[in-house]
Amino acid sequence: MAVPQQAQSAQHADALIIGTGFSGLRALIELKKLGLSVITLEAGTDVGGTWYWNRYPGARTDSQSWSYAFPFREIEEQWTWTERYPSQPEVQRYLSFVTDHFDLRPLIRFGQRVVAASYDELSNLWTVTTEDGSQFTCTYLIPAVGPLSIPQEPQFKGMEQFQGEIYNTGRWPREPVDFAGKRVAVIGTGASGIQTIPLVAEVAQHLTVFQRTPNYVMPARNFDLDDEFQKNLKETLPSEWAKARKHVFGFPLEPAGRNYDDVTDEERDRIFEEGWQKGGFHFVFETFDDIIVDQRSNDAAAEFIRRKIKETVKDPKVAELLTPRNYPYVAKRPPSGTNYYETFNRDNVTLVDIKSNPIESMTETGLRTRDNEYSFDAVIFATGFDAVTGAMSRIDVTGRGGVKLNDAWKHGAETHLSIGVPNFPNMFMLFGPQCSYANAPVVVESLVGWLNGMLRHMAENNLDRVECTEDAAAGWSAAVDEVFNMTLLPAGEAAGSWYLGANVPGKPRRVLFYFGGAGHFDTVLRENAEQGYDGFVFTRQPVDAIR
Repeated sequence: MAVPQQAQSAQHADALIIGTGFSGLRALIELKKLGLSVITLEAGTDVGGTWYWNRYPGARTDSQSWSYAFPFREIEEQWTWTERYPSQPEVQRYLSFVTDHFDLRPLIRFGQRVVAASYDELSNLWTVTTEDGSQFTCTYLIPAVGPLSIPQEPQFKGMEQFQGEIYNTGRWPREPVDFAGKRVAVIGTGASGIQTIPLVAEVAQHLTVFQRTPNYVMPARNFDLDDEFQKNLKETLPSEWAKARKHVFGFPLEPAGRNYDDVTDEERDRIFEEGWQKGGFHFVFETFDDIIVDQRSNDAAAEFIRRKIKETVKDPKVAELLTPRNYPYVAKRPPSGTNYYETFNRDNVTLVDIKSNPIESMTETGLRTRDNEYSFDAVIFATGFDAVTGAMSRIDVTGRGGVKLNDAWKHGAETHLSIGVPNFPNMFMLFGPQCSYANAPVVVESLVGWLNGMLRHMAENNLDRVECTEDAAAGWSAAVDEVFNMTLLPAGEAAGSWYLGANVPGKPRRVLFYFGGAGHFDTVLRENAEQGYDGFVFTRQPVDAIR
């Protein structure tokens, strides 16, 4: 195959993967088994993706450890989780363990942040450029950049004036940060803020929490996994994984088997209490099966949580500020926390509602809202992510005919099956826009299984270029929208849900996930492969381009 003159000095591989989170590592394992030459580029100094960068206090999963993992039996037998919901260091150690087990490090270039990727039609090659000017060429480009990898940078006036410490939960420093005896602000009460706030409150002289939108926070009910639990778990892991593959959101949970109308009000309250005591996602997935689609069921769940907030938080005014009222439960991703509501009973914690009293600017000593001025030694921005499209939008991706990905997505991302984009041949996104909204490792297995089949199909049929059609992308986007609009989730736009990109000012409002369930998404991918990859067009390289 011809290599363009400008790329002859670049390093070449059959496939190039961007990122070493769950998606990138799983793809690397698979491509190595296929015998393809692979280069993986990673901006960090170690593997982990979001679990490398998000080292903030309290960072941990809200998926149970044994389901937030790869389904490799040899790994399951060697690795032992210590907690129900593992902390960031443990998840990162796990991914590092998997990397070493499969001897992947020689195929990974660390400290290489990708800034551009350009497709050359004549040679049928992608040229990938990193921040330091290094270039790589490949036939298959596989962005595995993660849906939650780009923190939303705060844009407050006067930030450069502040003389204290500034931190962002999504880019936490590697060295320990000590807040003991300091006046600290946390801006944001999404998942990162909810995990950070209780731990900072334990050591800070005073903590001020700035909240725009209150959340429905589930108690995590985390616990250590003792020897007996571990022994039983290792025996049941295959069945747990099978259960997760079938579950709508990819968790090893059983459907409730009941809806709102199936029980009395008294029974309903008892069922919610059981879910609350189990913690985490048990409340939404094992109480009633219609919480996301039936307004009455959702109202009942939301009202139960509101009562819990009122019972927990002693100051009625603070409790009311912490109580979500203007959007349905699950219309924003429901986070799990440990002692979150209890933290606001501490004498050294203050809650500020910035919806009614917005932040106007930062000053040399702290923050100024419309009504008050505050002084701090440190400010923590827990302002969320430019979710799903953020990482790809920061790479200058140029496809066939000079089409820019950012131009193609200027009104919102459109993909075929979350994997392909029209005019971008041989680019296979993993966990890209319009992917199934579910437990990541479960979805990644489906995606990588599809990718394996696609690359085998191309090799066996002497095909070297594949691209999805405009009609296929429009069709998948319509299916994504249709499922989303069958639920109560569209109401989350008013509350700034990142399901739609509504948390980022100026970002196009577009449904960013497929909410039809992990099991159904797997079926869709399998059927697509069985039907010869419907919606994808294959071509062979022209004779005059072969050397």
